Formats: sequence, C-alpha cells, structure tokens
Amino acid sequence: MKPLDKLDRKIGKYAVRNLMTIMVGAMAFVFLMDILLQSAGKPPLTLFISFDREAIFSGQVWRFLTYAFEYPASSPLFMLFTLYFYWLIGSTMEREWGSFRFNVFYFSSVLLTAAVGLITGFATNYFFNMALFFAFALFYPDFEVLVFFVLPIKMKYLAIIDAVYFLYMFIVYPWPGKICLLVSIALLAVFFLDEIVGGIKRTYRRLKWKSNFR
Repeated sequence: MKPLDKLDRKIGKYAVRNLMTIMVGAMAFVFLMDILLQSAGKPPLTLFISFDREAIFSGQVWRFLTYAFEYPASSPLFMLFTLYFYWLIGSTMEREWGSFRFNVFYFSSVLLTAAVGLITGFATNYFFNMALFFAFALFYPDFEVLVFFVLPIKMKYLAIIDAVYFLYMFIVYPWPGKICLLVSIALLAVFFLDEIVGGIKRTYRRLKWKSNFR
C-alpha cells in the first residue's frame, strides 16, 4: 500500500515498537488486578474498562480505548496460552510488516471497532486480535505451536479450525457481533491485501513444488 509506505518514511520513527508485548502485558495486568480486587471483595477492573456504549455517552470516554486491554479468558491456563499466542503472532507480524504498518493496523482496528460499537452497542478486541492469526498462517503455514504448551500442531491446521469457528460465530452471533467480526477481517484485507495475496501465492507455489516431488 503506497500511501502507507510514504507515511512510514515520514513518521515511521514514531511507531510504538513491540506493540503486542505492551498489549499482552496490559491484559495480564488487568487479569491480575481482577484477581486481587475480587479477592478483596471489590469490583474487578474489567468492569471499568470494558466497552459500554451507554457509559461512554455518559462521560466514561476512556472505555472507547480501554476495552482493548480486556483479557481473552477467565481460566488462568487458557488465558496464559492465549496471551502467549497473541504475543507470538503479533510480534512476528510486526517484524514481517514493520512496526509502523502493524501500529496503523492495530490502532485502526481498536478505533474503528469502537466507532462501530457506538452504533451497534457491541465491541470486542477478540476479533481483530484473531484476524492477525489468519495472516500469520498465510506467511508461516508450517510453523508449529504447542497447543496448551503440549500438543504440536501446524498453523495451517489451526487456521482452518479458527476459520470454521469464525464462520460459526458469524452464524450464531446477533448482527452487532457479525458486524464487529466483518470489520476486523475487512481491515486486515484493506491494510495488507498485497502481503496476504503474496502469502497465498507462496503457499500455493510451495504446495505445487512438493506435489512435483511426490
């Protein structure tokens, strides 16, 4: 995307480096604070940072951004695995795309998802975090991860599972959820269409090359 290349040359030096490390650290902090606050009989921090359209219109404008710090699951083991997954994917894609492009994609996702949420009443950080997963799988289809730190599985197979799950969510979610999901996928396509198409071509050539030697 040429406009992004031009912006990168002009203001790329101001990009936040290691953005996903910061985001994952913030999510882990919120999780720990929730545990401490609830153990003290107080409301969890999540209650004050989650997206809430009525609360935003009532003056709690920070929720427009802070919902991005919500952690993905309540189970400590599942959350630990998911945060590791977020960090792995986000950090790798930042190296692949460059910090500036990754910043633009991520911050645009946060802002546009929240803006749409002001209309629909629903916004979540889950969809745009997992949208990165598809891009990662296109660039590194044979990359192996340890699911729950035990079971090795290639990214291309996890991507298929995730795609099926996304389709399921699109079917069962009400319209606000459907729109939120589509926004995340659309942003990924708009910002990184050339790279994604290139990843598909590389994957196709790799598969074709392998088939010729069977």
